Amino acid sequence: MDAFRIQGGARLSGRIAIDGSKNASLPLMAAALLTDEPVTLRRVPALADVRNMAGLLEELGVRVQGRHGTISLTSVDKGLTHARYDLVRTMRASICVLGPLLARRKRASVSMPGGCVFGARPVDLHLRGLQALGARIELRSGDIVAQADRLRGSTVFLGGPFGSTVLGTSNVMSAATLAEGRTIIESAACEPEIVDLAEMLNSMGARVRGAGTPRITIDGVEELHGADHIVMPDRIAAGTYAIAAAITNGEVTLDDFPYDSLLAVIDRLQQIGVHIERCDGAGDSRRCTVTVTSDRLLQPVMVTTQPHPGFPTDLQAQIMALLCLARGNSIITEKIYPERFMHVAELTRMAAQLFRQGPTVMVQGGPRLSAAPVMASDLRGSACLVLAGLAAQGTTTVRRVYHLDRGYSGMEETLNSLGAKIERFNLDHDEQTVGPVELVGREVVSIEA
Repeated sequence: MDAFRIQGGARLSGRIAIDGSKNASLPLMAAALLTDEPVTLRRVPALADVRNMAGLLEELGVRVQGRHGTISLTSVDKGLTHARYDLVRTMRASICVLGPLLARRKRASVSMPGGCVFGARPVDLHLRGLQALGARIELRSGDIVAQADRLRGSTVFLGGPFGSTVLGTSNVMSAATLAEGRTIIESAACEPEIVDLAEMLNSMGARVRGAGTPRITIDGVEELHGADHIVMPDRIAAGTYAIAAAITNGEVTLDDFPYDSLLAVIDRLQQIGVHIERCDGAGDSRRCTVTVTSDRLLQPVMVTTQPHPGFPTDLQAQIMALLCLARGNSIITEKIYPERFMHVAELTRMAAQLFRQGPTVMVQGGPRLSAAPVMASDLRGSACLVLAGLAAQGTTTVRRVYHLDRGYSGMEETLNSLGAKIERFNLDHDEQTVGPVELVGREVVSIEA
């Protein structure tokens, strides 16, 4: 199992480009099921989730050429409709094949996704939305089995207790492109990834209006054709690297920075004392170049995660690491996934002063963090611990960094190009070499066999 060894204290400096978005790429890849013509995607990130989605689509009769960068997807066998558990369990986003499969192939059997480390993530809104379009759905041996001769347009409400559903909106919107008549999605997710998917669907001949607002209107068509589409920049990766620059008091220039998609994040960072300066004047604010710097004395703030355009839950852990260095008490409230605080216990091992009460954490900032061995439990929590390691005094070991490979392409290489000191190593091999270890205080002491 891979781990990171991080020597803290290095000030980041330099220039990097933001990769294409993971959260946009997966529904875009699934949309290739809606047509028999080739769909070409450009700027697809080199991530484990992308490779897993490619493998799933190949099992569903899609010829996939390439695994990152520029990839081509062509549906060649419409008789395959079963997304097996062994593939779906590797990532929850596999559920986004359900709508395209049903709309194009009249049937879909997709393994029911499980929960995750920060709580249950039900797919009931996906199923209710597709049922509103006329799908017959049942749960059989752990699989969602959906059938429909042809879907029919309807009004679909997708609001849930913690806001609208992004993947649910993707599923229903994709399915509705081939439905008979007009579909209206009320309380649709407004995330930029939904806009990116709608733009590609329209380039395939779909008639989608209102993406990026709470009401999306889709007029169904008989068939869709191929497309050539550039994936939007990854706003979560962009926010993570901006925070990395700030937590090390560095100066980093970020190309392909999705400024418009991160306005809530930019607002909070500016209040903390982080400066994000656009370098291209009044150019395209969806993809621009920025330079990130920060004040030496960071200020505490209040952060509440919300559906877009609010502060994204996927950057909650990272900004918590930054606020551990602010001078004062900050309050972070998680409104999307109230249990998404697995990183809190690990940060406290690094001398962070964190006090949780339900969905809220008070961060008592201080002048420094202290290096310690920590364990990652999820994708964004892993990024949080890496950022903390960059700022900590001493050498931090972060275990289970395979989580990072799902959402960041070669994170250690990217950060090292900016001056970080991160080594990826095989923890199992090192433990076999050193022998059993015993923790004494903050030191690791080898035990003789």
